[in-house]
Amino acid sequence: MHSTKRLKVFMMDLWATVPYYTAYLSKALLAEGVDVQVGSITYYLDTACFSSRGIKLDPGLMDVVGRFDMPRLPRRVFKMAEAMLNLVALGVRFLVRPPDVVHVQYLPMLKWRVPVDLWFLEYTRWRGAKLVLTVHDLLPHDSAEAYKQTFLKLYASVDGIICHSDHIKTRLRDEFGVAETRVSVIPHGPFFYDLPETKDTAMAQAFGVEDRQALVLWQGIIFPYKGVDLLLNAWKQVEATGVNACLVVAGTGTEELLESIRQQVRALGLERVRLNFRFISTEELVGLYRHADVVVYPYRAITTSGALATGLALGKTILASDLPVFQELLTDGENALLVDPADADALAQALGRLLGDAALRERLAAQVRMMNFGDASWLSIAAKTVVAYESVLGKDKSAFWLKR
Repeated sequence: MHSTKRLKVFMMDLWATVPYYTAYLSKALLAEGVDVQVGSITYYLDTACFSSRGIKLDPGLMDVVGRFDMPRLPRRVFKMAEAMLNLVALGVRFLVRPPDVVHVQYLPMLKWRVPVDLWFLEYTRWRGAKLVLTVHDLLPHDSAEAYKQTFLKLYASVDGIICHSDHIKTRLRDEFGVAETRVSVIPHGPFFYDLPETKDTAMAQAFGVEDRQALVLWQGIIFPYKGVDLLLNAWKQVEATGVNACLVVAGTGTEELLESIRQQVRALGLERVRLNFRFISTEELVGLYRHADVVVYPYRAITTSGALATGLALGKTILASDLPVFQELLTDGENALLVDPADADALAQALGRLLGDAALRERLAAQVRMMNFGDASWLSIAAKTVVAYESVLGKDKSAFWLKR
């Protein structure tokens, strides 16, 4: 017997930190019959990220900063002010009518000395909402244990946790004391599979790839743990073989890190590396991926990877580090090649093997395509997410109508 009440979920990513994940998941949950209120601002680098997928934003009071192009520092200041106003507005709204579930994607103010994010979650819980947290990163990137106590408190304060692999579930238990019964393992979904085909050759040439030149692609937000330095050391060996291939490193990062990469390219004397340090539009990105002969993920550590999800969704030949999280999706020699994340020589050998064997590349890519990452993946993810909501709602779950 169904109630006429729909499950009301507030999807919280107030600074649009993981906009694509929030957009794709929210779209799938709406298809599952969940009443999703997307608490995010416009993503300033792709203002159509949400609207193109039929998502209406409602961050609380204001959505202004993301609509304008401005320097990084002023943008962050204005985003912070906007977020504070939105939290106040949401607090008033939730005082009158709280959601059934607050699903947290990211807490940008968590590392502050004054943890406003945590206070807001405690308030929403006091108002009767259940809290579900998606763990995109166990701890902030390259921060060692500096914020572990903060994240211990966060993980203890929510009703349920979603992570993307059994390996991370085990780490939540062993390193943060989270009971396994509070953790749901739900895969990370794919991005950009829904964009139209683009002229791949023209797109690649715009990035400096010559005609008939094989393309190896590294793409993403650049952090030390993602192993670009290791990849460049390996690429030195690849260039020495004389293979007709080009490495494109495309993405953004801190200016200090980007300059260190430029210096490394000069020091190694690399000639067939193209550095493109800027935001890559989704259309450019998909065109680049579709032209790539190999996409490479030489990470030293990982919690989850949207970039890998893109490579899987677009059916690419994948070379990745042999890490537990990757092992849950990739099998060496079957749908990818996996190498030691600390071994530049092994990475160089694997690159040479793939660039010299088109049949191997196609066999691995064919196995990736058989994984069928796309809309069906997100609908499955949404259904599992609804189960996670039901778990934290407990006996109350029978009060909601849900599409099953």
